[in-house]
Amino acid sequence: MSLEWLVAWNWSLDGLRDCIATGIQSVRDCDTTAVVSVACLLVLFVWYCYHVGREPPRPYATVNSLMQGTDAAGLQNGYAYCQSPECVRCAHNEGLNQKLYYNLQEYAKRYSWSGMGRIHKGIREQGRYLSSRPSIQKPEVFFLPDLPTTPYFPRDAQKHDVELLERNFQTILCEFETLYKAFSNCSLPQGWKMNSTPSGEWVTFYLVNQGVCVPRNCRKCPRTYRLLGSLRTCIGNNVFGNACISVLSPGTVITEHYGPTNIRIRCHLGLKTPSGCELVVGGEPQCWAEGRCLLFDDSFLHTAFHEGSAEDGPRVVFMVDLWHPNVAAAERQALDFIFAPGR
Repeated sequence: MSLEWLVAWNWSLDGLRDCIATGIQSVRDCDTTAVVSVACLLVLFVWYCYHVGREPPRPYATVNSLMQGTDAAGLQNGYAYCQSPECVRCAHNEGLNQKLYYNLQEYAKRYSWSGMGRIHKGIREQGRYLSSRPSIQKPEVFFLPDLPTTPYFPRDAQKHDVELLERNFQTILCEFETLYKAFSNCSLPQGWKMNSTPSGEWVTFYLVNQGVCVPRNCRKCPRTYRLLGSLRTCIGNNVFGNACISVLSPGTVITEHYGPTNIRIRCHLGLKTPSGCELVVGGEPQCWAEGRCLLFDDSFLHTAFHEGSAEDGPRVVFMVDLWHPNVAAAERQALDFIFAPGR
């Protein structure tokens, strides 16, 4: 029995040696360049799979690409009109919560459920939150629970971005003044949007509208657009993010209304702030100041008006939506995914 096993073992070693020798000869006969190319392609494929799996939400496009690119589809006169009844931002139906939960599940499959507790809770009980909120604060689309609520925020809430905006006050003002010269030639120049008001005129010039960049308008304000990319907490990748120049003519009143969500802070940088202008949020009035930022939660009932005379000129602010300081980084990434434009 032992002899037979020894013979079989010797035979196995001979076969293994022959196999190894054949493999070595095959490699010698093969073109070295081809082997190196295949190895490089394999490494690139592995890197690509790793990169795609860890890809963060898409960043802003560069100004150069905007200068060369064509206008985005669906933009009319610098404003993104919703063309789909399935749009999460505009939907007010029973299927909204199911759609949000589906989006959350898709995000969790790709990334993780870690840190999603408040978002999960908010989506699960969204109907109750929106219907039972006190009338002073009632976001129309999405309420994230357990966030501190206050009509106005101190400047330190987003200190870096507030200071950056204020340092660039003159830059933004100069680009606005260049834009506003076009109003001497026609009633509503291209790129501006007329908003409905009970009295007066309220016009806006969007750089980012509901998470969608407006290329034609950004090309007219390149330095202001570059500034958006330097803000740390600017909401630019979901439907709750906007950046625009907002102009109120004397005698204008904006009807009281609620914003869509409490996950953001609306920041107004005063560009031109004549007397007789006020912002009222949650029943508390505040006045703008030129070169200074005013932060507020627009999910509270709010209005604005300009009671000055025609000689005072318009009230002008640069408006940009920033993240609420108590929304964690993981939650921001998930909300960008759940509320991505067109999702």
